[in-house]
Amino acid sequence: MSDEPTLMSQLPILSSLADIPSVTQCSVRTAQRLDLMLLALEALAIGGAERMLAAAKRLQLENIIKNRVVVWRLRCTNPWRRSYHRQPLTLEQAKVLVIIAGDLARQRSTLIRQLLLAEQQMLQKGLPLGHHFQLSEYLERFRSHYKARMNPRRAKVEMYLSSEEKLNALALELLNKLLFCTGIQGKSRFWFSLFDGEIA
Repeated sequence: MSDEPTLMSQLPILSSLADIPSVTQCSVRTAQRLDLMLLALEALAIGGAERMLAAAKRLQLENIIKNRVVVWRLRCTNPWRRSYHRQPLTLEQAKVLVIIAGDLARQRSTLIRQLLLAEQQMLQKGLPLGHHFQLSEYLERFRSHYKARMNPRRAKVEMYLSSEEKLNALALELLNKLLFCTGIQGKSRFWFSLFDGEIA
């Protein structure tokens, strides 16, 4: 991947996301936020990882996102991960992941809205969220992905693992953020939201 910076500089699609003032690389907090959003996207349907690769090809990013291993390495910049590595996520790499996430969120916008509406209906009726089949499937897949990939020795990770209710709440919070990505300028708003509290 030594030629990756050169390849990225030749991708006009990356210019659709503005550079972040005074930020030269992503913090671990930014990497963690981005990875969790991708985790939620994966949980929306079986085959989430393959959908990311298909989106990369459709967006002509396949020279950067060549296979699942590349995606995995980029996402392991999240310090919550079992396979966390300390090499920081570059702004260009983060842009690539945001563009893919935004594309997938738009594709799944109808489902995202349906799931959030189902949550409201279950709460209004005083019913457990598991009573809605699609919502239950999403939450179950999210919990499964989270448990399999996150490091239980991390205090924050363990907090969510200790409570199915808290893990469901995280999954729903991320679903609301995904909906935020689907609107006009949603991709740019998502991009800037990753750096909330970090821009001077």
